[in-house]
Amino acid sequence: METSLAERIATDPNYQALTDRRRSFSWKLTIAMLVVYYGYILLIAFGKDILAMPIGQGVMTWGVPIGFGVIIFTIAITAVYVYRANNEFDDLTEKVKREALK
Repeated sequence: METSLAERIATDPNYQALTDRRRSFSWKLTIAMLVVYYGYILLIAFGKDILAMPIGQGVMTWGVPIGFGVIIFTIAITAVYVYRANNEFDDLTEKVKREALK
């Protein structure tokens, strides 16, 4: 009896490598994002004096560039994921497709 397409894909070592690498990498980025975001929220809750300190002689406080940094960090880790997905994960996906359609 011939195995189904789903079974062939599930048992493919390339598919297993793809899912393991993607899951591991996604969790690392998720943890990094949670640390940065909730760190900023905790700083807002418990470090208002730090965020309220003016930068130099101007009226801007440290809260603005730190908040902007959270946004930039989010964009950066998204770019890192897209780069890795386009280079590593897409290659593994193509290998899985080739093996499954043999």
